[in-house]
Amino acid sequence: MTARSETRTERDLSIGVDVGGTNTDAVVLDGTGRVLAHTKQATTEDVTGGIRSGIAQVLAEIAGKRHRVSRVMLGTTHATNAIVARRGLDRVAMVRLGAPAATEFPPLLGWPDELSSLVLAGSAMIRGGHMVDGTPIAALDRDGILRFLDGLDGFDAVAVAGIFSPSTPDQEQEVAELIRAERGADTRVFLSQDIGPIGLLERENATVLNAALYSVARTVTEALVTVVAEEGLDAVTFFAQNDGTLMSLEYAAQYPVLTIGSGPANSIRGAAYLSGTEDAIVIDVGGTTSDLGVVVHGFPRESTLPREIGGVRTNFRMPDILSLGIGGGTIVDPSTGAVGPDSVGYRIGTEGLLFGGATPTLTDAAALADTVIAGRRLPSQPPKTQDTLREALQVAHGRLEEAVERLSLGRVDLPLIVVGGGGFLVPEELPGVSEVIRPGHGDVANAVGAAIALAGGRADQLAVLGEREQAIAAASETAIARAIQAGADPLEVAVVDVLETPVTYTDRPTVKVSVKAAGPLARLGERTAARA
Repeated sequence: MTARSETRTERDLSIGVDVGGTNTDAVVLDGTGRVLAHTKQATTEDVTGGIRSGIAQVLAEIAGKRHRVSRVMLGTTHATNAIVARRGLDRVAMVRLGAPAATEFPPLLGWPDELSSLVLAGSAMIRGGHMVDGTPIAALDRDGILRFLDGLDGFDAVAVAGIFSPSTPDQEQEVAELIRAERGADTRVFLSQDIGPIGLLERENATVLNAALYSVARTVTEALVTVVAEEGLDAVTFFAQNDGTLMSLEYAAQYPVLTIGSGPANSIRGAAYLSGTEDAIVIDVGGTTSDLGVVVHGFPRESTLPREIGGVRTNFRMPDILSLGIGGGTIVDPSTGAVGPDSVGYRIGTEGLLFGGATPTLTDAAALADTVIAGRRLPSQPPKTQDTLREALQVAHGRLEEAVERLSLGRVDLPLIVVGGGGFLVPEELPGVSEVIRPGHGDVANAVGAAIALAGGRADQLAVLGEREQAIAAASETAIARAIQAGADPLEVAVVDVLETPVTYTDRPTVKVSVKAAGPLARLGERTAARA
């Protein structure tokens, strides 16, 4: 064995961490993808505590092998929590390029008042932007941009969104150069072309959210680095994106909004990996909800609809997820028989009937059906309670069946992969699926998904129909470059998905091309060399 192969073997372990609302899961995988250690820890209010506990526990399990850990991957709810809780957000100056064509609807239209007043330092609609074919709507008003910024009391960052900038990015880039030249090279400027696809208002919203999350993201990235340093690990850190791929720590700090939705994406990728199935419906049953998604060729199927985050409508890519109020802690009303939506959540260990409590839950209903859960059987219950629990389990099965039918889009040949701690709620046979698969380590599939993820990037391009091949080539080049920036090995990154969508209301047949690229993570030396 050569020295190089020995080094590769000795540094072949990866840690995957996924932070959920109730639990923080952590796993260690070796170079062959085998799970060496796994744990569930309670998610702490500051989130960092749960990450620290999870990493410490799995490192203790692998004992003398900790020196082989070379990568730590994290999927976290920090960004979502900050938006929903309205906490720790930066003040953003919003510049829209599109006047006089785009002045009817002001920036941040439809935002909750308390969120917009917290985030928005000021907004301006400046002359600029482009038509769908790249023709300028108006010449860029450089002086207007500087006058707007000079008139503000203060701001932490600038967000810039131009009409059709994903396909014609020149003006946004010119604005960034102008602002940094006038106000300093370290001025934080975020461009919508880097955040979302075509669709001005939703892309503008996502760009402002991204700018507002910068300080939150810095706090999280620094916390992860601190935990890794505390454990004495010589490891590179990565963050999970909402499309099931990874990005480097630096990339995550610059584009934190792309981490929203990473939890469901991790579960879907992890379920596909653990089951060895690349096309399937996935259900992740937790303590409070069940999240269903579809894996296509090993990646989460993405939603084509705009998504709301904390009351804000956005259009960046998110997994196509259907959430149900069905989980292990879902409360069954003993008087009416109603199932949910309330849940005892993490308190099930003290409040559920199975654990000596007084609150009937779906876990108790499953235990009544001769299921041993957590090494326990349900204590004897009154006949009325038993009837209520049996009916509740049938209701839960019915809702799961309906959800599977909605996601299958009429297909009946797809298997259903069951993961999550509440997977015992899913019956062994379910109409509409070819089979029910329960992979090993399915209770930590989300952390496995983070550990095995590839680095990825995407790009969009508009073109007339006759120039679609050139558009695909240009978008592919940009997507590959962004994947490399996110941490992919330049020698192995490749285009994994190309989507073409006709564009309506144009004077010539026009198509929007969306390209996704992904590849295995580069080793630290390779990434450094690629940047040089």
